[in-house]
Amino acid sequence: MDAAWAWASAALTLAITGLYEAVLLLPRQLAPARHAGLREAWLRAVSGQPGSELLAVQTLRNSLMSATLQASTAALALMGAATLAAPSLHTGLGGTGGLGQGGPRLLMELVLLALLSASLVASLMAVRFYNHAGFIVGMPTASPVRAGWADVGVRYVRRAGLLYGVGLRQLVLVVPVVAALLVPASGPVAALVVVAVLVALDRFGGEAVPA
Repeated sequence: MDAAWAWASAALTLAITGLYEAVLLLPRQLAPARHAGLREAWLRAVSGQPGSELLAVQTLRNSLMSATLQASTAALALMGAATLAAPSLHTGLGGTGGLGQGGPRLLMELVLLALLSASLVASLMAVRFYNHAGFIVGMPTASPVRAGWADVGVRYVRRAGLLYGVGLRQLVLVVPVVAALLVPASGPVAALVVVAVLVALDRFGGEAVPA
């Protein structure tokens, strides 16, 4: 009965977090999509303002540092989680029983590693795009070369912001997984709380976040 309850708690935890990622992020009126439009509008505005190169570079540098810090956090957490999960992963996946032998704890440890890996990769890609965009916005606004790279810069800034948001959300979704590892019954509760907080941040007062 305890094993069945542990499996049910793990499944419910993953279902709640999976529903948020698969369904609630799809509408374009939610914060990730609207903020992507905000970043595009910002870059087009500063590109049309002579003398704004330094401000634009500094703004992107702040975003670059934030994405770098996020990537570092995900990397450290991933190494720690891999070290702590190694014994059960070796037993569960190395033995003849496979996933079934490790049980729901092994499943949640794999999910934890997957979330941290996704956060790390997304954050690193955000760093990459912010870095490239920095070279573009550093060009003189009246330069023909800058004009030729304008659309590329807009795409890079949009991609960087979206990837940063993806990486951040994977870090936040680690919370219910860790809760389920510590106390299986707390996983669904933590998942509901975390998803409720994320939805509240994605939508302000029931309305879409303004562009």
